[in-house]
Amino acid sequence: MKGSPARAASLQALQQPSLDLLIIGGGIVGSGIARDAAMRGLQVGVVEQHDFAFGTSSRSSRLLHGGLRYLAQGRVGLVHEASVEKKIIHHIAPHLAEPLPFVFPTYRGNKDWRLWQLQIGVKIYDLLCGGRNLGKSTWLNTDEVMCKVPILKTNDLNGAVRYFDGFTNDARLTLDTLRSAARAGATLVNYCRFQQATRIQVQNAPPPAEAQLWDCEVEDRLTGKRLRVKARHVVNATGPWADGVPHSQVKLRVTKGIHLVTERSRVEVPETVVLTEGKRILFAIPWGTRTILGTTDTDYHGSADAVTADAADIAYVLSIANQFFPKAKLTSADVISTWAGLRPLLADPNGKPSDISRSHEIKSPEPGWWDVTGGKLTTYRLMAEQAVDRIVKSLRQSNASPPSVAPCRTAEELLLPASETQNISGLLPPEFCRRVVEHYCANEWAVHLDDVMVRRTSWHYYHRDAAMKADHVAHWMAEILGWTNEQTGVELQRYRTVAGCQPAEEPSSLAARPPQNDQPHLPVV
Repeated sequence: MKGSPARAASLQALQQPSLDLLIIGGGIVGSGIARDAAMRGLQVGVVEQHDFAFGTSSRSSRLLHGGLRYLAQGRVGLVHEASVEKKIIHHIAPHLAEPLPFVFPTYRGNKDWRLWQLQIGVKIYDLLCGGRNLGKSTWLNTDEVMCKVPILKTNDLNGAVRYFDGFTNDARLTLDTLRSAARAGATLVNYCRFQQATRIQVQNAPPPAEAQLWDCEVEDRLTGKRLRVKARHVVNATGPWADGVPHSQVKLRVTKGIHLVTERSRVEVPETVVLTEGKRILFAIPWGTRTILGTTDTDYHGSADAVTADAADIAYVLSIANQFFPKAKLTSADVISTWAGLRPLLADPNGKPSDISRSHEIKSPEPGWWDVTGGKLTTYRLMAEQAVDRIVKSLRQSNASPPSVAPCRTAEELLLPASETQNISGLLPPEFCRRVVEHYCANEWAVHLDDVMVRRTSWHYYHRDAAMKADHVAHWMAEILGWTNEQTGVELQRYRTVAGCQPAEEPSSLAARPPQNDQPHLPVV
């Protein structure tokens, strides 16, 4: 498959004499670092082996939250950081951050979640937001709970707390952060795999300038062509792939979380309802005319490219939902779609997955190499600011920074003006029409059919007739991108394959490389 002229120009730009910073990974953390660094005036490149937001960054619970569960675990610092950051995201991306009320019901006999403890907890939660959360927490008696959520089970119900966090669209937040980075001058290429890097000496470098660069080899996965990219610093921001990148010193404990999507009419929740199993927390989240149910949290040892919601995962989530909403009597037939993603947690072999810290880590195991790991969606901007602060400091110490480096402005400036997001990017899928597909192909690096169906629009997850809609989108993309009938057929097959969670190879390399177990998979519909 041949890329667009814009893609060719980006690949050429990556090969300029040297970048200040090459970022490996086009998820939410990599996109945040790219935006921050480019806005400060650094020369930035980003390479992503799959599509942007392919991994964890399009498979979360779509929540911006401090984490009431983390407060119960005593992780006050993490909760404070995330509570502040969720408000910042609400400011810089108002189209992708909406205050979301949570109803947390409690039941007599539940020793893990007592009403009086939660009443204290939600007030502390508000204080950790600087006393200005997205809404004021309250508590409800039994009658008020049933009035608000009539389908909730009543046996032993003794009240609830109601508190606020935020709702977002994780993939759109990643893509709009990347669009913001591109506006600031960053060069971004998806379907471009980092292969290896070596430290090289710069000839005739005037002292005391930095005399070494990273010489990186990357592969354009659409053509198979290999390129050399030179950079003063390299950031490994590859999430669950981080411990497999050459030069990485990352140690991860990877856990899997799945989500189900049902008709809202089957699980009628006006606000998010917290469901518990022991100390674990799940959610029923309203999403337009749909409800999102999830998530699980289990150790995962398989390929990061082949994460699926299996039958046992689905049955588990449905069973918890049916315990709290007994009249719903949900079955697998009610599931419109699923997604499954991985949490790249800092390695800790002890304890249950739900107990492992969601804190982040920024380390430099070699000169000019940075591993940025851990964290959560809500704190991505803070992680980026801290990483770029350290990179800029290192550039200055080696006398290799640009003449003037601006201070961090990512907490103040909007990701994008409203004119560039309206009817294109939001919490709900956009209108199903050719116009938006044209935009994604021209302005958002869409290469494959699933890039549009899954990450840029969520049509894949939202609509029961997603397969039929994919046929229309494939023919629109064929006209826009100049696909032949054969290429259109290949794209439709690729979409059906990845939607069925079977290996999908890049068309250009089917005959060029032996089969590899590193191809993208999408959740079953």
